[in-house]
Amino acid sequence: MANTTSHQALIAAERQELADLLDGLRDDQWNEPSLCAGWRVREVVAHMSMGFRLSLPATLAELVKARGNLHRMTDRVARRDGAAHSTARLAAFLRDGAHHPWTPPVGGSAAALGHDVVHGLDITVALGLDRRVPEDRLRVLLAGIRPSGLRFFGVDIDGVRLCADDLDWSYGSGSPVHGTAQDLLLLTFGRRLPPGRLHGPRAPRFTAA
Repeated sequence: MANTTSHQALIAAERQELADLLDGLRDDQWNEPSLCAGWRVREVVAHMSMGFRLSLPATLAELVKARGNLHRMTDRVARRDGAAHSTARLAAFLRDGAHHPWTPPVGGSAAALGHDVVHGLDITVALGLDRRVPEDRLRVLLAGIRPSGLRFFGVDIDGVRLCADDLDWSYGSGSPVHGTAQDLLLLTFGRRLPPGRLHGPRAPRFTAA
């Protein structure tokens, strides 16, 4: 319970800060591609608030429309809602839901924090914005990295040791791949990083073409 309460405070702060950042984006930036494959910034933001905008019956109805395919359902809803709402409203959804207790189907409150932090980075890194995720949030997520999570996101770090340049943190064993803690976190969630953000002989393995 104590961890959940602590995580909820981190989640609320992350959502509020991201909403403030989103309010300052230009219109064209909302239509730029994110690191989340196939989604622009607007689709990512629409997706981030889906869990606390849609009721359980509405979510189940969307899942039925997608023939039980969760990925297909979330993609369809993100595209629909990203097109239907203004950018100001999309940012407001995130701010208004800052204290909502939504969590993903697995992983609890730590997974909810990861959902917000990683999707926020999907936006800021893709747009080249120098936003630094606070260390307390990063440490919660870095401490939760497990082989099962890497497999879920299709990440293979066999023979690689991830080494943060800005925190006393590493994970794995083998040839070092260096980067900021938040960039390495993105890597563990299956993202390909823009060129120049990771360093080491095996960095190209995790870098976008």
